[in-house]
Amino acid sequence: MRRGKVRDVYRPSDEHLLIVACDRISAFDHVLPTPIPDKGRILTQISNFWFRKTAHIVPNHIVDPNPGPEWYPELDWHYPELEGRTVLVRAARPLVIEAIVRGYLSGSGWKEYQKTGTVCDIRLPEGLRESDRLPEAIFTPSTKAQSGHDVNISFEQAAALVGMGLAERVRELSLALYRFAAGHALEQGIIIADTKFEFGILENGTLILIDEILTPDSSRFWPADSYEPGRGSGRLRQAVRARPPGGGGMGQGAPGAGTARGGRQEDQGEVLGGLLPADQVGLSSTSARRLYSGLGEPRRRQPDLRGRTLHAVARTHN
Repeated sequence: MRRGKVRDVYRPSDEHLLIVACDRISAFDHVLPTPIPDKGRILTQISNFWFRKTAHIVPNHIVDPNPGPEWYPELDWHYPELEGRTVLVRAARPLVIEAIVRGYLSGSGWKEYQKTGTVCDIRLPEGLRESDRLPEAIFTPSTKAQSGHDVNISFEQAAALVGMGLAERVRELSLALYRFAAGHALEQGIIIADTKFEFGILENGTLILIDEILTPDSSRFWPADSYEPGRGSGRLRQAVRARPPGGGGMGQGAPGAGTARGGRQEDQGEVLGGLLPADQVGLSSTSARRLYSGLGEPRRRQPDLRGRTLHAVARTHN
């Protein structure tokens, strides 16, 4: 159906989508040629963890968090390659805005604040420093660009795009999701500085959470024990961006990108929940294990379908 910077999406029926998270890494809207091994599985398991944990706040698109050939058996599956990185979801119409919540002043919000004292037209107190905690979490939507960078917009602009009632509901749910997740994480010694949610609408009009949730690609995670206002705090994608491949353009992959951070293999730490290199999210391995306790999905026994591939889905629906 489509190929994104990280995920490939297939449509086996009008009701469902199959989403496969690959190991690609992107920076500045470019996909780097050197993948991070198992990154797709890691992102999928993190999203599945949070989809389960937040289902009491808002329904989400997950039908099966680890589907196999029991779904749509007429399709060709190469299951060993797909296991752990594939989800079966309900097809929904995505909203044209992204729902960003900020609890701390960082990234593009910090840049805007330095110029105007506002973030997405929300006036903030004077004298804030980079990475300062905000008096309260704020909803700062953006456009969903097909190419190039997303653009921060005001709530009123978001309402003009999707309607006032829907914009208010998205704001309410986004703030509730962030407060819940940030509270859970902070109990484990981890700060969620900001994050992005995406919503979609089912045919019956139900608003649901879609795409990914609270992953290193969509969020900033900081270890609370080393948090220090007044300076920037990075994450994996910032590390890649701050170190342009080949000393210049984006055409070569960051040196050592396949080990999450070039030149820092020794700092990766233990694998989170058996899957996640803690260094990918900028956390100590102990903190990461606490946050994602019970991360992995139970593995299923499936028939050996080596040599066969899910790409038949795309052929079936072209």
